[in-house]
Amino acid sequence: MRRFMTLATASLAFAALPITAQETETTPPWSQADAYWGADEMAASRAAIQAGSGHQTNWYIQADRFETQFANGEDTGVWDTQGWYGGDLNKLWFKAEGEYSYGSDEIEDAEIQALWSRAVSPYFDLQTGVRYDFEPGGRTHAVIGIQGLAPYWFEVDAAAFLSTDGDVTARIEAEYEVLLTQRLILQPRAELNLSAQGIPEPQVGTGVTDIEAGLRLRYEIAREFAPYIGVAWQSSLGETANIIKARGEDTDRTVFVIGIRAWY
Repeated sequence: MRRFMTLATASLAFAALPITAQETETTPPWSQADAYWGADEMAASRAAIQAGSGHQTNWYIQADRFETQFANGEDTGVWDTQGWYGGDLNKLWFKAEGEYSYGSDEIEDAEIQALWSRAVSPYFDLQTGVRYDFEPGGRTHAVIGIQGLAPYWFEVDAAAFLSTDGDVTARIEAEYEVLLTQRLILQPRAELNLSAQGIPEPQVGTGVTDIEAGLRLRYEIAREFAPYIGVAWQSSLGETANIIKARGEDTDRTVFVIGIRAWY
């Protein structure tokens, strides 16, 4: 009873504090506590609550694909990694991927991206920054794209690139995960590349240049570490396919893959 009377007395005292009609109309309800505890004290308290409820700074790194592809003696090592540092709304992303030919003992393709990422919805981030191609050509690109979770749990990463030579290209990647068990996961994956014009180096034509579609079956020994096996179909299309045919090379191939997916 005494506690009830104390709370009632405090409530009446709080209600009796002078609040003008203008303050009531233009300030949010929680600002009424400023009159009782002080504006500076309440500002510090709100900042502490916000910092503990979403303004933390975290980081994450993942090797989505670290694999060897086997195809008629043309074995290739592939890496595809990404990571970020930041909070809920703003992050600094990096992405790196490439291919290494065991036959020629050289890196055939390698790039790295540095991106600023801004959450524009609960499920998607807008990303912009720069990309540098180590191989082939050593070119720099401006990047703008989106990354996130589409309806039905499809992971999507789409970006457009403008090189310092004025070439415009684009890449769309999509993944999906089918949980066969809690640890055995089947992952369909597709990647599509496009070019607005023909580019002598690398030798690609206008339009859709190539596509890759595959399935990878992984077993999560731990959530952070999962070996996998799989198969993928790779095909050059349109004008790019014609360029490759003119060189006497195959435009389609099927590869078997074995690799590791890990994150930290």
